[in-house]
Amino acid sequence: MSNATTISPAPRAGRLLQIAIWSAQVLIFAAFTLFGCMKFFMPVDQLAAMWVWPGQVPAWFLRLMGIIDFAGGVGVLLPALTRIQPRLTVLAAIGCVLLQIAAMIFHLSRGEAPALPLNVILLGLSAFVLWGRGRRAPVTPRG
Repeated sequence: MSNATTISPAPRAGRLLQIAIWSAQVLIFAAFTLFGCMKFFMPVDQLAAMWVWPGQVPAWFLRLMGIIDFAGGVGVLLPALTRIQPRLTVLAAIGCVLLQIAAMIFHLSRGEAPALPLNVILLGLSAFVLWGRGRRAPVTPRG
């Protein structure tokens, strides 16, 4: 007689959930890499004409935010897609969640409430990927 308990793995994620998570990852990739490249490469005055705040922060801060955005976008998609270190997707999703919380605080502190809907959407997508790839449908590393 054995007293060992067996732990059954989480049920396999359904096809619809897999499609939803991959779709969220692609949307995050597109948004974060686009905004990251804009913040890194575009002249500050052009960005300030589109969004007021880039002209009111130091250029190094704007460029750093571009690098962080770009890294988050790539990190949410590429490790899972290639199945090379897919746990990095979960870490990138955590970073994207924290980044959106910080962005919301930043915009609220400056009275820029119209910027919040995009942050809320990106926060929701990032949290969904974090849950999906962290708990419900992790990607198996290439073996």
